[in-house]
Amino acid sequence: MSRRTVLLAAGATVAVALPGKAEAAAPAFVHGVASGDPLPDSVLLWTRLTPSPDATPGSGLGPSAEVGWEVAADAGFRRVVACGRVHTGPDRDHTVKVSADGLRPRTDYFYRFTFRGQYSPVGRTRTAPRPGADVDRLRFGMVSCANWHVGYFGAYRYLAEREDLDAVIHLGDYIYEMAGDATALRQSLPPHEIETLADYRQRHALYKTDPHVQRMHARHPMIATWDDHEAADDAWSGGSPSHDPATEGDWAVRKAVAHRAYFEWMPVRNAGERLYRRLRFGKLADLTMLDLRSYRTQQPKAPGENPDGTILGAEQREWFLDGLVHSRATWRLVGNSVMISPLKLPALPDPRAATALHTLLGDQPRLPTADTDIWDGYLADRDRVLSTLDARGITDTVFLTGDIHTSWANNVPLESGRSVATEFVCTSVTSDNFDELFKVPPRTASLAIEAELRRLNPHVQYVELDSHGPCVLEVTPAATQVDWYYLLDKKNPDSALRHGASYKTLLGDAHVQAAAPLDILAPVTPV
Repeated sequence: MSRRTVLLAAGATVAVALPGKAEAAAPAFVHGVASGDPLPDSVLLWTRLTPSPDATPGSGLGPSAEVGWEVAADAGFRRVVACGRVHTGPDRDHTVKVSADGLRPRTDYFYRFTFRGQYSPVGRTRTAPRPGADVDRLRFGMVSCANWHVGYFGAYRYLAEREDLDAVIHLGDYIYEMAGDATALRQSLPPHEIETLADYRQRHALYKTDPHVQRMHARHPMIATWDDHEAADDAWSGGSPSHDPATEGDWAVRKAVAHRAYFEWMPVRNAGERLYRRLRFGKLADLTMLDLRSYRTQQPKAPGENPDGTILGAEQREWFLDGLVHSRATWRLVGNSVMISPLKLPALPDPRAATALHTLLGDQPRLPTADTDIWDGYLADRDRVLSTLDARGITDTVFLTGDIHTSWANNVPLESGRSVATEFVCTSVTSDNFDELFKVPPRTASLAIEAELRRLNPHVQYVELDSHGPCVLEVTPAATQVDWYYLLDKKNPDSALRHGASYKTLLGDAHVQAAAPLDILAPVTPV
């Protein structure tokens, strides 16, 4: 049985054992377990060790230690199929990442870690289908934008309760870097805006103490990319509007430590500092995860202002286009942290509503019609991607998007208006959206604005500005569909959910259309 250890890497308390069943965490494994980036014969396993009381996240304290790991075909670990031992220490913030290899395709496995006779919680994971396999269905959870300060992560709880998911796709803003204020629902650690390596490690560790986060990670592998808040708001390769070099130091240093902590604390495979990657699921789907922050040039003040600007960077752009052109999968899925569809924003007579909308969708009130933080700010890159799809006759590309705390189903058009791809945008786990920014009851002022957004943007088939929750993505040989589920109250950790909407795109037709909900295989109210 081949097995290979990858990065041991780089902190706060709770845990779950078998999916859906909470049990007391051993003191050594207070941050739970996770898995990610499933391959047909391998999956990445993650945990964080607390070898001594002083080895708190970000402290740089505590001894180096050896951790055991096991993967089994059964929850009782009577049939162990892979195992090993790895070292970790304060240089990695006592985090552990292991590539468990030699596994069977599209198979559920159980895994755990050991340290001095203590066992971690037990996680369950699933490998991808073998290359070239005929796959009749894939299902994924889809989430983004989880602000600790403003709500509880009931969206993650819902995904943890589902039994039918192959993985959870996280589209960015897994953590938020800002400080909470005195009115925050939940106070964060550290309490200030995070800037240093110790800060980022502590903030990641805090998120890994949330029971819903731990349940989700213990139940499903995750496939994640980052957006801006993993480093700083509206980040680009050379800075961020919220980063002041005079008081916060060199941006390159802050960016580097933010990325280091992310790779330490997240169950992602990385080649050096490269996060963009592609995973394959038999003949049915290729899933490309983009990095739209590390290589982008600064956001222009207006669309088209910088014709040489890039959101992808030259190397990632060529890799992405090559993957689109040479994919032999039925569906080309793209994990895309910011909206690729063009978006015109309406002028609103109420200045408070205008401020709320532009904070949400544009973050640039001086530009009443455009948001240049999304692909609208990088027209050359978007035109290159969409014209490549058009020239090659590729009609089955689906962009899976986060970032803007709202829900959208879009046709993705060329300048002529003809659609060449589709886009599904998931809303936020908790981060504030229109009704909260405008301080009005949900589904009141937003209804007229949604209608105006659809009028200005005829390629938008669905938009909902107010709700929070997860999506469920289903991929079959005939169609790709997304169902939105909305929390009734993000401030209640046990909130029920409701079905919000369902849209799909059919094979060979680069348009979205309303659909009946998928069969719901998990409860919508908590168990």
